[in-house]
Amino acid sequence: MFYIPIFFLDDRKFPILILLKKLSNDKFAVKYKRKYVPLHTKILPMTEQVIVLEHADPTIFCGVNNTHILVIKNLFPKVRIIARGNAIKAMGDKDEIALFAEKISKIEQHITEYNNLSEEVIINIIKGETPLVCKPNNLILHGLNGKPITARTENQQKLVELFDTHDMLFAEGPAGSGKTYTAIALAVRALKNKTAKKIILSRPAVEAGEKLGFLPGDMKEKIDPYLQPLYDALQDMIPALKLKDYIENNIIQIAPLAFMRGRTLNDAIIILDEAQNTSTQQIKMFLTRLGLHSKMIITGDITQIDLPSSQVSGMIHAMKILRHVEGVAHIHFTKQDIVRHKLVSRIIEAYEQHALEIKQQKEINTK
Repeated sequence: MFYIPIFFLDDRKFPILILLKKLSNDKFAVKYKRKYVPLHTKILPMTEQVIVLEHADPTIFCGVNNTHILVIKNLFPKVRIIARGNAIKAMGDKDEIALFAEKISKIEQHITEYNNLSEEVIINIIKGETPLVCKPNNLILHGLNGKPITARTENQQKLVELFDTHDMLFAEGPAGSGKTYTAIALAVRALKNKTAKKIILSRPAVEAGEKLGFLPGDMKEKIDPYLQPLYDALQDMIPALKLKDYIENNIIQIAPLAFMRGRTLNDAIIILDEAQNTSTQQIKMFLTRLGLHSKMIITGDITQIDLPSSQVSGMIHAMKILRHVEGVAHIHFTKQDIVRHKLVSRIIEAYEQHALEIKQQKEINTK
């Protein structure tokens, strides 16, 4: 019979001494109120494991005021759990830790897919039940707070379908028809499904008819205003902390068209927005950046060209040259695809009617 002193730190990091008294084969007694009380269970070796949340947003995983962590702790009473940032430290019996790691992995997969987590889902996953999740038709992915992002029009759905069968797509149509938004949603889905390793988003830095003059700041601050619509779409689909992490690690790259020269883009989804404002040389340069295991989507509205009148739009030129090339698809969006305010459709229709009247008047004057 002998004694085993054990030191450990409590939650406040104060040292505590516990004296164990060995009675016989694997049986111990612990000192309690100056007496040794027999322990009725074996002292099992403790296992420690740190689980890193690589794909899930820690704020979603932990919940408001760590409510999700408390639920997990209640469901794993034999495991000591400490969550710090995107790391979860678990201590306990070897079998319990293995089960805990398996369930945490499934919870992380759920967050990655749905961008949302509830206490009911946690309970279902840990109990081995399948969470009840309603998936709407034409779903592309789940955005912030689990908001479903879907193909809302026939041509948006066509873009989704052609994305699976073609490596290069031209999506041309009026403003507000969801060309860029759908393209970015497809890129984010590919990143989450690990069919792509990175997303490259680009735009030509062309001013829309006005001269902005000198812009203060470094290079990033100068070009960010041109790229803000791309950031807006990403912020609808990826939690802020995760998006910041992706951008800092170059998993998502947002850059003006001029920065694409000389690159080969492998294992990526590449999107060129506002392509109607590229020159013929620029778009040729961009299209030839396509690398192995990559896909490219080019979007634009050929009725809103901001180039000098003497310059040909690279998008129109490229669509004409590549119209019969295998592996290249074309989708023409119309005013019926516009998903912005109902006035946008009426405004575009009025401008189209005005352009038609001017054309007819010119024809009459030439006769």
